[in-house]
Formats: sequence, C-alpha cells, structure tokens
Amino acid sequence: MFKQNFEDQELQCVECGQGFIFSGEDQEFYQQKRYSTPKRCPVCRANRKMNDTRGGGGRSGGGGGGRGPRPQFKAICAACGIETTVPFEPKSDRPVYCSDCYRSNY
Repeated sequence: MFKQNFEDQELQCVECGQGFIFSGEDQEFYQQKRYSTPKRCPVCRANRKMNDTRGGGGRSGGGGGGRGPRPQFKAICAACGIETTVPFEPKSDRPVYCSDCYRSNY
C-alpha cells in the first residue's frame, strides 16, 4: 500500500491571524480520521473548545457539536448496585459503574 509523505505546512489562523505549523504527522492523522485541514491555531482551537456554547466541547459535557444532548441509558452499577445512567448502551458482558465508583477505581 502506498504511504504518502507529508511535509510540514505553515497555515494562518482564521481567528487570531497568527501562522502555525500543520506538521506532517498531524496531516497524516487528519487524513486517517478524514478531518479537514484545521483553520485555527492550537491555542485558538483550545480556547474555542473551552468556550463552546453549543454543548459539544470543553467541560460543559453536553454531547457533541451542537447535536443536542446524548441519549442516556439506565444501568445498575457493578460495584455498589445503585441505578445510574450512562451515555452508551450497556452490554451484558461488560461491567458498568456509576460516576462515583468509576472515579474511585480509575
């Protein structure tokens, strides 16, 4: 299989106007994930994530990129036995933990 060699590119941030390097390694990663070329420098991307009011970024915990809240599924915590909700559909072959038990074990 053909492996493409990527060379570092200097791009200009649409937010702050500063130049930033889009490394060959990052380009390869973006291509594998089918992401588009970044328009913002790493600092502006981080700031945007932290201040994202659409509910999809930073620490707001709302779900993903303005798509609204993620569905929640009921489950029983494998450690303490209380009923909890999780943002994924539990599978019977894997334990599910409430947030308190998860935090104390991981």
